[in-house]
Formats: sequence, structure tokens, C-alpha cells
Amino acid sequence: MKYCLEAGTKKKYTKVKRPQTNGKAERVIRTLMDMRHSKETFISRENRKKSLKRFVNRYNCVKLHKGIDNKTPYEIIDEFYHGK
Repeated sequence: MKYCLEAGTKKKYTKVKRPQTNGKAERVIRTLMDMRHSKETFISRENRKKSLKRFVNRYNCVKLHKGIDNKTPYEIIDEFYHGK
């Protein structure tokens, strides 16, 4: 809440499991489950954390995304802040 107040924005909530109002979050969860979680067996919490970090790095910096012109999310952000 502190950051919302500092930024002058209002805090909003969406209903749980409602893709109509929470589509991006629901999609991220589905992607994680489809691409990673259901395909791995974790031996410890630490193992799960390391696996998630590797997945996020690969997803954001290595995997090309059709929806953003076959670029990675990192490339899009880099172009936004630093130009082409």
C-alpha cells in the first residue's frame, strides 16, 4: 500500500480465478504449470527455488515469444529503455 500511496495510485483487487478480470496473472500461472512445474520433481524447497529462477531467466531472456515479434521480454524492455 505504501508504494501505491507514493505513486498516487489506488489499490485494486480482482476476484480469484477470474480470467476475465485477472487474465495475465492466470496466464502466468498456467504457463508455469504447463512448462515447468508439472514436468519436474523437486527434492527440496531450495531445489524448487533454483528451478524457478532458471525458468524465469530462460523465459524472459532466452525464449522467443511469437506475441512480441519473436523477441524475448528482455529485448523488448531493453529496446524501450535504450532504443534499437
